[in-house]
Amino acid sequence: MDRNRLFWASRRGMLELDLVLLPFLENVYETLSEEDKQRYIRLLDEQDQDLFAWFLRREDPEDPELKKIVQIIRDNTGLQD
Repeated sequence: MDRNRLFWASRRGMLELDLVLLPFLENVYETLSEEDKQRYIRLLDEQDQDLFAWFLRREDPEDPELKKIVQIIRDNTGLQD
């Protein structure tokens, strides 16, 4: 996915998600492995309410691949414990 499409896919219907995903895309995404980049793209297909719950540690994704990218985002966006 090209950078412009990735930016627009990272924009969500919730400001709180934009404040997590857009800085991550800007500051961290390019440093990810190709596998993690693909996990991020896959993550963007998930529902906003699920993303919000995952980022706020209310729950974790059941899928281990999504759980991995969620943890990377948490670790790199000030969402640590």
